[in-house]
This record gives sequence, C-alpha cells and structure tokens, in this order.
Amino acid sequence: MNFNGSVFRRKVRIWYLQSALVVIVLCILFMPNIVPFEKGEDNIFTVKLNNTVVGTAATIDEAYEAYRNARRNLAGDRKELVLSNADLSVEGGNVIFGEVDSVSSMTRTMTDLLKNNERSTLNRAYSIKINEFSVNLGNIDDVMKLLSVALSAYDKENAYNVSLVLDNDREVNVLTPLVMSKEEVKKVEEIAETKMPEAGFQDDVTQVVNEAKPLAYDKDFSDYNLGIMDMKFADKVEIVESYLPDSEITDVSTAIQEVTKDKETNQVYEVQSGDTLGAIALKFNLSVDDLVKMNESLEDERSTIRVQDNLVVTVPEPELSVAYTALEYYEEDYEADVQYIDNDSWYTTQSKVIQEPSAGHRKVVVQVDYVDNSEEGRVIEKEEVTYQAVPKIIERGTIVPPTYIKPISGGRLSSGFGRRSAPKKGASTYHKGVDWATPVGTSVVASSSGVVTRAGWGSGYGYCVYIKHSDGKETRYGHLSKVLVSVGQSVSQGQRIALSGNTGVSTGPHLHFEILINGSQVNPLNYLN
Repeated sequence: MNFNGSVFRRKVRIWYLQSALVVIVLCILFMPNIVPFEKGEDNIFTVKLNNTVVGTAATIDEAYEAYRNARRNLAGDRKELVLSNADLSVEGGNVIFGEVDSVSSMTRTMTDLLKNNERSTLNRAYSIKINEFSVNLGNIDDVMKLLSVALSAYDKENAYNVSLVLDNDREVNVLTPLVMSKEEVKKVEEIAETKMPEAGFQDDVTQVVNEAKPLAYDKDFSDYNLGIMDMKFADKVEIVESYLPDSEITDVSTAIQEVTKDKETNQVYEVQSGDTLGAIALKFNLSVDDLVKMNESLEDERSTIRVQDNLVVTVPEPELSVAYTALEYYEEDYEADVQYIDNDSWYTTQSKVIQEPSAGHRKVVVQVDYVDNSEEGRVIEKEEVTYQAVPKIIERGTIVPPTYIKPISGGRLSSGFGRRSAPKKGASTYHKGVDWATPVGTSVVASSSGVVTRAGWGSGYGYCVYIKHSDGKETRYGHLSKVLVSVGQSVSQGQRIALSGNTGVSTGPHLHFEILINGSQVNPLNYLN
C-alpha cells in the first residue's frame, strides 16, 4: 500500500513538471511581450517623449523605430517642414520578468503626443537681406520679380537682366544678384555652349566684359552708344534658403513696395563753387527754411556758405539702391572760370572788373555715375567747343583789412549816431559818434591797431585820443579821465590806451567814440565786430 502511494506521488510530480513545461512553452510562443532575463545586461527600456512615458521597449532600436514612425505620421503627406517639440529619452533596466509594449502601440502614443506639441508648419522660403533690412519671400520666382522691379525703375529700355550666383566671399551657400545686359547674357550663353563643361560661369562673364572694351580711337559724336552702360545693385544683397511659418512670409507685392519705396535719410553735401542755399535746397527738393533747420551752422537764409563746407541734406532713398553709369549727350552755353589778378597793395574788400565775360557754346558726351536718381560723378568723354567763352577778369586785393571792436567792456549805449536834442548847452545837435555810459576809470582799448596821432586835451572832447589805422580810417575816443599813450606810438587792437571819464562838454561819465572815413564821421556801430 505504501509502495503504491509513492508511485502515485511520483506520477503527480512528473505530471506537474510536464504541465509547467507546457505552460512555459505556450508563454514563449503566445506572449511575446514578456522579456527574457539576461544577467548583467539591460533587457527592458523605459521610453519617454518630452518627459512623458510612452511605453516600455525590449530594445533601444524598437524605441527609435516607434519614434521614426510617429514623425512620419505627423508629417503625413504635407510637403512643408513640420515642427514639434520632440525630446526622446530611453532609460535601460534589468528585470527577471517584465512586460513590454509593441512598436505599434508606442508609435500611436508618440504620434498623439507630437501632434499635441506641434508648433507650426514651416514652408520653404527665401530670405533676402539688404544691409540691415530683410524680407522673406515664398519662392525663388518672387525673389527674381522683386529684384527685376527694383532694376526696372532705372532700366527704362529693359536692356538688363538679373540672375542669381553663389557669393564666393561666403563659406555657406549664399546667393547674390548679378546684373548683366541682355547682350552680355547672350554672349555668355554662346560661349558656354562651345566651351568645355569645366569652364566656369565667372570665366565666361570675364571674357565677355574684356571683349566689350571699346578700341581707343578718335570717335565722332555719332559713334557713341548713348544710354546706360553698366548697372548693379549699390547695396549688398544676400539670399538664403530657409524654412519659415506662413506668418513670416511676405507677399511679393508688399515686399516690392517695402524695398523700392523712398525713405528719407540724412546725407552730407559738400558746398561747391557757385552754390547758394537756394540752389542747394532746390537740388534736394527742400525749402531753404528746412535746410537751415537741419544745419546748426546756418542762422538764417542769409547765412554765408563757403566752398567745401559740409551741409546736412535729407535725401529720399529706397531700401535697395541701384548704381548705374550712363553715357549722355548735351549741348549747352557755358561760362568760363573767372580769372583773378591779385593786387598786393589793395585790401580784400577792393576789386575791379578788368574784362566782362561772354558765354561760349559746346557739345559734350559725358559719362555720368548715378545711385538711384542722384548724380555721384561725371567724366567728359568728348567735348567740342563751337565758340569759346570769354572769361571774366577781376583785379582783387590780397591784404586782409583791419577789424574794429568795441573799445570798452560793458557800458550802456546812452546816445546813438546822428541827429539828437542837445543834452547840454554847447553840445552838437548832430551826434558824430556814439556814447556808452560807464563809470569813471573804465579801461578804454584801441578798437583796431594803428598809430596815435593825438593824445591830450581836445576842447569839447576833454581828454582824447586819435588813432590812424592802416585802411585809412581814424578812431577817436573822448571825455577821458586819463590818457595812457603818446603821439606817434603804435598800438595793437585791444591795447589799453586810456581811462574813461567826464571831461570836456559832458553830462556825465561816459566814453564818446567815433570812426572817420576820409575825414567824415560814420556810424561806428556799422563797423564793429
């Protein structure tokens, strides 16, 4: 009986082991999400996208396969570039028994998460940078249209084309515009068809330009091809391919308006011979008042300007400027330059016309450089004078005349020049100078350098000083309290010559001052600096 019980227990044990083995086999066959245990190595991986757990993978490759699938699902059939926050992390672990997610399950979870984090759809675009200005266009055709419109504002004959070439000065792929005449483009294409494939576009352009140089010979006016000779963009233009959202892409019509419209910018103009404020203002479409307001050196419309003075002027300019050179023909009456004969014995205020001018006539072909509508320079290519202009000849002095300063500091103007009511018996009713009321003892200085011709008592003047000056004028200082110079003494401008007082025919302490020209008194206030 005991023997049979032992046999039974062994059979049960064998049956149990067999059943367990069958279960294990079935798990292996029908439960692939269970990972096998591998001692010492990661056999399970937690997958996170944007710090959110999206599943557990058996291998790192499965995690990245799901991630790639999710990105493809997000892009779908869209041709644009799609942006989404996507920070994938995979953290390994080692377990004896663990369950993993399928690739398809992780793909679905990642797809949903990427869609929730989708930022925007990016379109292929072209960014144009012009100095500090930039604009983004949707395609290369819009870029070409913008550049062509900017060029056509000055290319009235539609003789020039614009193309895009790689900028050799940049390490990255940056395009820049190249402007060539249609004739040059045709020659380049003809050369390209006949040359070896390795010949470069730049070599073709160089050859065309060299061949275009005219031969040197004495040409007639009819031999010149008038019009635009050369064109290019005056500003540096860089064009790069980019991916941008719709909100940052400008339609081509708006872009053209932004790039070609005039904006006001301040420029410095150097005054040329013959310029006046009115002429300068007219040249830059300004009023004289506006020109005065923009320049602190100008007080009003009567302010003096000199050759090579710099004036600020407002010039309208587009964002993208065009530089071009044109060959122009014109006929004109012209004036010869004024000729001067220096006279070293005359003052600069003296001059005399020796010969009156008469205009000449000439025909001219001139090469003019422009930036937009502003002339930058010109070179005469051919000039033919029909009849010569006769120059104006002027004899002029070279000696700088002396200047005159107020002979005292401060003081109150108490009596002007000319007719007045006599302030005191014996005083003249016609005042031949000016009076400044000032305390006795105020320093009196020479109004200009000269030689003292009188120093002492002068009847009605009281104590006085007379000074003769190099330009023939004479100054007089009256009613002094003390004389500090003597007859025949040379004095310099600003040198102290006396002290003010109240001597002679005087109603109170003051300085009487006169300026005489050819012996006659003139209003001193008209001559003081």
